[in-house]
Amino acid sequence: MNTEKVKVSFLTCVFVACAIVFWLMVLGIHLKRIQLDSNASFMYENSRQSTRVVRTAGYRGRILDRDGVVIADNRRTISIGLSPSYFERKTWNKTVEAVADGIIKASKIIERETSLTSVDLRRHVEKALAMPLVVWRDVTDEELARFCEHSQELPGFFCIENEERVYPYGNHFSHLLGYVGRDNAQGESGDEKINFYQQEMIGRSGIERYYNGFLRGVSGEKRIVVDARGFSRSERVVSPATRGLDLKLTVSSKIQRAVEKELSGLRGACVVLDPRDGSVLAMASAPDFDLNNFVPRLKEPYYEALSSDRAKPLLNRAIQGLYAPGSTFKPVTALAALRAGIKDSEKFECIGAFTLGQLRIRCARTWGHGEEDMRGALRDSCNPYFCNLAIKTGTNILIRAAHDFNLGSPTGIDYGIDPSGLIPDEKYKRETYNEKWYQGDLAQMAIGQGMLLVTPLQMAMVAGAIGTGYIARPHLNSVMPVEKKPLAFSEAHLKVVREGMEKVTQPGGTGHKASIGLKVKVAGKTGTAEIGRGATRRKNAWFIAYAPIENPVVAIAMVVEYGDSGGGTAAPKVRRILGEIFGYEEDGR
Repeated sequence: MNTEKVKVSFLTCVFVACAIVFWLMVLGIHLKRIQLDSNASFMYENSRQSTRVVRTAGYRGRILDRDGVVIADNRRTISIGLSPSYFERKTWNKTVEAVADGIIKASKIIERETSLTSVDLRRHVEKALAMPLVVWRDVTDEELARFCEHSQELPGFFCIENEERVYPYGNHFSHLLGYVGRDNAQGESGDEKINFYQQEMIGRSGIERYYNGFLRGVSGEKRIVVDARGFSRSERVVSPATRGLDLKLTVSSKIQRAVEKELSGLRGACVVLDPRDGSVLAMASAPDFDLNNFVPRLKEPYYEALSSDRAKPLLNRAIQGLYAPGSTFKPVTALAALRAGIKDSEKFECIGAFTLGQLRIRCARTWGHGEEDMRGALRDSCNPYFCNLAIKTGTNILIRAAHDFNLGSPTGIDYGIDPSGLIPDEKYKRETYNEKWYQGDLAQMAIGQGMLLVTPLQMAMVAGAIGTGYIARPHLNSVMPVEKKPLAFSEAHLKVVREGMEKVTQPGGTGHKASIGLKVKVAGKTGTAEIGRGATRRKNAWFIAYAPIENPVVAIAMVVEYGDSGGGTAAPKVRRILGEIFGYEEDGR
């Protein structure tokens, strides 16, 4: 036998056997991919095609005042809906007709017409067949009773529980709280497609909007199994929706109601702060609106009526209202002058008007105050004194003092809308009006007129800062950290201005009506800002104050549009608000 031939034949057999084993392995792997892996993928795709994923809405947290009083709550609502699968017919048209007939029958029993149109029914059948169709929202107890009594006659119909925002105090807190609307529930779903979103309450303005992420709950998820045509056959909850957190504010319901009572029927705003830490105790704007008219959905006629109202009820004047502060700015002018080295005892003569070239600024006392020092000028709100004082002080020094009170900058309040106001200077006037800055501009700013603009919130901060010696960042969230900084004025200079503001509320002062009969002593400043000319000329009446004078725990600023004067219009209203806070002496009312 030939040994070489046998060896070659053996190697050939080994090679063929290895080749066969290799191809068998390739075949096995291929069969596994087709029969197992592909089958699992096909089953997954088929499952996705027969399952609808629904993002369910979370529940909104409540809003409470500083004492735990609920000022924004939720109420349970009952709606009546139907399941399209019960009305399934051979064609889509027949299905829509069956749904419409069922609604007509139910309407007669419930005694309420539906707002759904034939277009709505067809759209739901064509695009949201797996979801229930809500026919009547927020049914009354009587309507629910009639439905339950005849439920056996209405197969396919069922009750749906939901929650809607409710504001127990209606118009109260309207600008502060803001309102909610409906939007699609959001949430993480990875790469998986969400087929349907339930609509949830979303903050649209005010606190509701600023703290929306805190108040809104966590969305849930459920899966609906559908048949080949898309009708629902079963469903299961994957993760339940959860409720958002409750938000506790610094606001006092008692003080807020007192403020809103004084603003009733007017156009204006009022802010009450605790100057020690910046807590907002009350913030109101007038006119207001009923928050409950915004839920469950804002009705277009109501919104159009608010939007077209010349009184601008949707404007939050307490924060968004930009006003000339009038004489309430004079304490700032006084502090600027003192820091510039001008003595508080230095006197300027008032003959009833201040004249500078063609500029003539009248004093409230047309026959003049005679010679005034700083404390007396604050008490009498003497325009000529402060015009002369500002000319001697200088523009840059006065502007710097205004910035030290954070005027011309956002306050930093946790509300969302936070305008800066305006502290005008030479650059601003040149860029805006293409004009030079004159000493007349400085004189106007010194008495809170001209281009100067502030908000009531800013002026409440000014009053509180003078009383305490430091300026605190205002806040509405009760757990907000306190941020405050000392005023850049000496205690001696602040003492002069405080004494002048105390004289304002004493007999003979322009704001004496702000303190009559109160249990505490008040320091304040009146202001009357003239707006417009000729037929459009009007006055905004201001009053700012802090109390008690020894250790201020309240600072307040009020502006009333179309007022008479700060002392005659705003000061008595501030007195009644302070009376609610501190009380009156016997027979003080």
